[in-house]
Amino acid sequence: MAEETAKKRMLSGIKPSGDLTLGSYLGAIKNWSARAEEYDCFYFMADLHAITVRQNPADLRRRTLEQLAQYIACGLDPEKNTLFIQSHVHQHAELGWVLDCYSMFGELSRMTQFKDKSSKNADNINGGLFTYPSLMAADILLYQPDLVPVGEDQKQHVELCHTIARRFNGIYGDVFKLPEPFVPKVGARIMSLTNPTAKMSKSENEDTGRITLMDAPEVIMRQFKRAITDSDTENCVHYDREKKPGVSNLMTIYSACTGKSFAEIEAEFAGQGYGAFKPKVGEAVVETLRPIREEATRLMKDKAYLENVYRQGAEKAGYVAEKTLRKVYKKVGFVAR
Repeated sequence: MAEETAKKRMLSGIKPSGDLTLGSYLGAIKNWSARAEEYDCFYFMADLHAITVRQNPADLRRRTLEQLAQYIACGLDPEKNTLFIQSHVHQHAELGWVLDCYSMFGELSRMTQFKDKSSKNADNINGGLFTYPSLMAADILLYQPDLVPVGEDQKQHVELCHTIARRFNGIYGDVFKLPEPFVPKVGARIMSLTNPTAKMSKSENEDTGRITLMDAPEVIMRQFKRAITDSDTENCVHYDREKKPGVSNLMTIYSACTGKSFAEIEAEFAGQGYGAFKPKVGEAVVETLRPIREEATRLMKDKAYLENVYRQGAEKAGYVAEKTLRKVYKKVGFVAR
């Protein structure tokens, strides 16, 4: 037990608001599974965050369990990682409210994701959509982690988390640890296949722009054959994120799936053009996702096992979270319960 507690702690979560994508796997989950030996890892299904946008209740329940099954199929061993459902650990919502009271209106209004989601959900600009960075700060600070794996688009929220933690610590003493954002260099940002200037999204309306972990091989191949490359006359496989975003995105995916460097990929497809390259990327993705899809399908049939995993995960997460929450409640002056 002493060895386990000596490990640095890492934490992250993904909303079950859509199907996990190739971007979710290559940009986040694949890197998580490699950290289990080195870190004490906590990963959750962020269902509290999902309801800032209206969800079909049956779909949300199904996707939450599917996401857990896919986490495990992607290599997150429940024996080595704490896997749990966010709403099962009540301390998230409780600390979220406290941190709301230490988050400034102006800070929250400057969050780019709030502006983006408000424009996409003009008929439902609710309080949760505005204050969810405070809940995200609570998600992080509850576990006193050393590192938080995030995409580039979430770094702003980790910075706000630091601001809130410093403010609280400045008033009440050393309560929260300030974690560092961990952004993997390769595969950190997988873009849409139809719009390579936008991130591949779980909630992307146009299905041709994304690959989900559960897509059948024929669907994956069709998506890659339709993928946008670039309108240059060279038709050569060369990495240049600024001038050739389409082919650079495909090279990033191929590199993450095969382990080959960009230089090796350029040499492999020298003189062959995009027509030869795109199907090869599709084939690499098919083989990368095949074992994940098959294992996740098997796990979804074993509801008792999944329930055992998320019950044990919530129990461990709740134990750690309660220690932080008790300290916070005492500091702000709440009567001990």
